Amino acid sequence: MAPSRLNLPNIITLARIAACPVIFLLALSPQPGRLMAAFVLFLAAALSDLWDGYLARKHGLVTDMGKLLDPLADKLLLVATFIPFYIVSHRPDPLTDVPWWGALPLWVLVVVFGREVAVTLFRSWAARKGLVLAAGQSGKIKAFVQNIFSGSLLLWYALVRMVPPEWWVDSRIWLGWTVFHGAVVALSLALALFLTIYSMGVYAWQYRNTVMASDPPGP
Repeated sequence: MAPSRLNLPNIITLARIAACPVIFLLALSPQPGRLMAAFVLFLAAALSDLWDGYLARKHGLVTDMGKLLDPLADKLLLVATFIPFYIVSHRPDPLTDVPWWGALPLWVLVVVFGREVAVTLFRSWAARKGLVLAAGQSGKIKAFVQNIFSGSLLLWYALVRMVPPEWWVDSRIWLGWTVFHGAVVALSLALALFLTIYSMGVYAWQYRNTVMASDPPGP
């Protein structure tokens, strides 16, 4: 018997989708409490991405609906973080700079969302041929690294607004933490951009024969 479309993994995925607008609005706030709430909610959403996939595979609950909803949830989580990051980092406030990067460059959004649009169009093309293409392993790793960047930057924004100003001068522990935390933010973004381009190439190459083989023979 085929698993029900509205099973637990799919419900978790739908909950992750529902959380995205809330994260989007909270991430735009300059208030540290709301930024911390955005971080906690984002962390829960990111962890649920691992949980629903594990449950689906373990209990045989993988469905075509889940294969479509899971990458959709990943894309919406990208929108819920990268768009606010771009807006916030361009505000005239030094506390909103992305460590090592400053204001988030527009080309970063073009690369990140351009890849998602390209893969979505490829999936749609395959769907018209009756094929449902799941996210590949390299895409999952890319999403994981993107989540590290988004979560670490949300936490960065919350923490820098919570600490007293004198800590930036007098606290060696805080200064050491900012160096480490800032490096995590900056390097995870750089790695995420590399994996964004790499995973798109792998995805297209992996499924090209499958899609081509579905073409009906010529007359």
